[in-house]
Amino acid sequence: MHIDGTDIAAGQKALLEINVARLPSGTPIDLPVHVIRSKQEGPVVLLSGGMHGDEVNGIEIIRRFLSSNPENKLLKGSIIAMPIINVYGFINFARYVPDGKDVNRSFPGKEDGSLASMVAHVLTTKILPHIDFGIDFHTGGASRTNFPQLRYETADGVAREVSSAFCAPFALNSRVIEGSFRETANKLGKSVVVFEGGETLRIDPKTVDEGLDGIKRVLHHYGMLARAPKPQPSKFFQDSHWVRAEVSGLFRHKKESGKKVKTGQTIGYISSPTNDYSVKVKSPYDGYIIGHNNFPLIHKGDALFHIGTQNK
Repeated sequence: MHIDGTDIAAGQKALLEINVARLPSGTPIDLPVHVIRSKQEGPVVLLSGGMHGDEVNGIEIIRRFLSSNPENKLLKGSIIAMPIINVYGFINFARYVPDGKDVNRSFPGKEDGSLASMVAHVLTTKILPHIDFGIDFHTGGASRTNFPQLRYETADGVAREVSSAFCAPFALNSRVIEGSFRETANKLGKSVVVFEGGETLRIDPKTVDEGLDGIKRVLHHYGMLARAPKPQPSKFFQDSHWVRAEVSGLFRHKKESGKKVKTGQTIGYISSPTNDYSVKVKSPYDGYIIGHNNFPLIHKGDALFHIGTQNK
């Protein structure tokens, strides 16, 4: 395997630092890439985190995996692990790079493009060609908690197989978004699934454990590990819908991520700060809450709950 001028032979491991650009101070910014190869041929799996710099759960999941010394347990194949893709955002506690662009909307990227585009270009040209499939780790957005879930497009057979092996508590059919990492991977014939769990700037132990166990189950499924945690029941949702605020005010949720809800059930409240009114937030669907908003100050139209629904 040859990545960015370095050869990694079967049975070897390496830590590469792929340069993207420099800070205004002149400090180089490099993407850390861990490569672990078995002596036996097998799948090449990408584990990626920190596409958004404030989504630390994925970074911690991959760190925990690497700390378990997988090179001593890998039976076949190779692992490419990138804990922090958006180094710029990570060091600034921010979702985006300094120019305000989203790396995950900048694919396939350009070598001479924006900062986000340059990061995307590195993944597109130097990482994706080597992999068979990947698991990309994310969290909910600002002040939003996602229940541990795997997202993939059901038309992708490899992605379906990876999701089935991962066994996240929830699995969700999710279309590929233009300019995303998944879209570019698909165009190159590579399958990437997305794990979502927790919220930004917080490490959630349950989410980290679910992500770590899922990695081990996938690697075991493909014969890369001898053992893995026991699979758990996984609920699949064909569709999902956002419940938005009908009024502005102080929001408090009665139900939270992971809970089952029924049509017409009260799942939250929005009240006037001066106690002029109080409005019930009711679920328009039967399903499960896969994500909820934790922010107490709500404007009309803000997303409050993300509800996954199953085919009847």
